[in-house]
Amino acid sequence: MATKLYPLGIQTFERIREEDKLYIDKTEYIYRMAHTNGKYFFLSRPRRFGKSLLISTFKNYFEGKRNLFKGLAIEKLEKEWTAYPVLHFDLSGGKHMEKDQLERYLGFILEMEEKKWGITQPQIDANNRLTELIYTAYEKTGKQVVVLIDEYDAPMLDVAHEQEQLDALRNIMRNFFSPLKFCEAKLRFVFLTGITKFSQVSIFSELNKIGRAHV
Repeated sequence: MATKLYPLGIQTFERIREEDKLYIDKTEYIYRMAHTNGKYFFLSRPRRFGKSLLISTFKNYFEGKRNLFKGLAIEKLEKEWTAYPVLHFDLSGGKHMEKDQLERYLGFILEMEEKKWGITQPQIDANNRLTELIYTAYEKTGKQVVVLIDEYDAPMLDVAHEQEQLDALRNIMRNFFSPLKFCEAKLRFVFLTGITKFSQVSIFSELNKIGRAHV
């Protein structure tokens, strides 16, 4: 068997599989999380722990890309391979920002998803835009929506000891995430990654049934 190269700097599951790089199979855990009674999951780990790769793996799985999982544990476990609409938000680009900059960044990442779903005249506020995205994806596909959020806490890490600015940014993020509870009936699976625990940033108090992922 040929030695596979380690995927240095690669955080995209699809690229690792297509280029036949070394991949440590954690797909059994992905299957278990996707088939529990829970709907909201959170993984808190330090940087460089593989959180973004895990998000990417979830994305390809829920999009039903069975060919990428050939030879992995989940290939034998999953029988249906249903393709769900997936909304993916990477908040790692929201670091070192003031309030206005963060609001513009959220608008930018929302716009990327809105274009995919044909939304040309979006709502004004970020929470209403996310709600519209979820409802549009649900209505166009007839399937519940998967929401994947990488580094949910990135915008707040650099101001953790500046209370006034932290409060301002935290309120923006709390508003952005609020549809995750409001749209619960339209959601199939919600997975968030970050460095800090929820209790440290206090923006998910309404999600009282969120589970902690163990991978």
